[in-house]
Amino acid sequence: MTHDRILTTHIGSLPRTPELLELLTRRQDGEDVDEDEWHDAVVDATDTVIQRQADIGLDIINNGEQPRVSFNWYVANRLSGIGGTREAPLWDDLADYPEYAEDAFHAEGIDLTKQPSVTGPVEYIGEDAAREEIDTFYELLDASDHDFEGTFITSASPGVAAATLVNEHYDSHKEYLSVVGNALKKEYELIAETGATLQLDAPDLLTTGHRGFGDRPIEKLKPVVQMHVDALNEATKDIPDEQIRVHTCWGSYEGPHHRDKPLEEIIPILYDLDIGGLSIEEANPRHQHEYRVFREHPLPDDWTLIPGVVDVKTNVVEHPEVVADRIERVADAVGDPTRIVAAPDCGFDTQAGLAMVHPEIAWAKLEAVVEGAEVATDRLF
Repeated sequence: MTHDRILTTHIGSLPRTPELLELLTRRQDGEDVDEDEWHDAVVDATDTVIQRQADIGLDIINNGEQPRVSFNWYVANRLSGIGGTREAPLWDDLADYPEYAEDAFHAEGIDLTKQPSVTGPVEYIGEDAAREEIDTFYELLDASDHDFEGTFITSASPGVAAATLVNEHYDSHKEYLSVVGNALKKEYELIAETGATLQLDAPDLLTTGHRGFGDRPIEKLKPVVQMHVDALNEATKDIPDEQIRVHTCWGSYEGPHHRDKPLEEIIPILYDLDIGGLSIEEANPRHQHEYRVFREHPLPDDWTLIPGVVDVKTNVVEHPEVVADRIERVADAVGDPTRIVAAPDCGFDTQAGLAMVHPEIAWAKLEAVVEGAEVATDRLF
């Protein structure tokens, strides 16, 4: 939070280098990859994204999730109990347009048609990988001499991890969710120990009803969302609220989104989160009108709102004035511009190889966030 301008950040994943993407693909396909080659590619890619964030002028940065195959699937490499895969059902909106879905969703680095299955006890086995990722980022950041307002490191929420990995071992979703949260608690605390803001990626809070929910009333969905909120709170209970921000969205994919659930129905449950910041889409064409929700449901005390002000599903680079308009109307709805941090709607390379925005255009969009925040600052302060 700042008292004299709109700060800027992003949501986690940034374009990967072609060299790193190739190695990620090979590793995901089960091929042997030389560890020195892998390490060098990760270091080079991480150094690149630190420099580019500095060049653009972003205030709160991270490592771009460079060594991860995706924002959520990486947990399959950090949890035990994984065995086999199963076919992944289409999301409800895509099921209404199957020909489009078949044409549009092909990833280089990851096969989104299948999901890993949990067939045994889940425990956290990712400490070495997590420490290596964290250490690489901060060693390169320290060596760069760049001065940023802050840093954040992402991690999958218990709910999205449980949705990513199919439960074929535990007796109930509630038990499974609790076990996954308890396992990932170790990763959350590793991140918090660095002093960085922990960003929990929790699209499940808005997309839980996307698969198989159909036309059932939303009241059937709300208890599930509440269960996911409670699991997240339990897993982070030993981390100060102000050190946690949550990103939620309606799914970072270029689909029709006509079955998305309205924010106004879910926001009261989101306000039960024990956090200090909430990131939510405000540039998505399906949801741009929902800034009004924050006028009708005031932001909890001491929370920062991180509205998405550029769309990550189109290669149109927003004009800074458009970005400023989006910031200004959200700030007006919240009632206090010092509680706003501008960002994109989601990450730009959430699933490696399935980026919808060309890498160079992604960086141009991030530049538009910074320029738009400067325009909004002139208007609001």
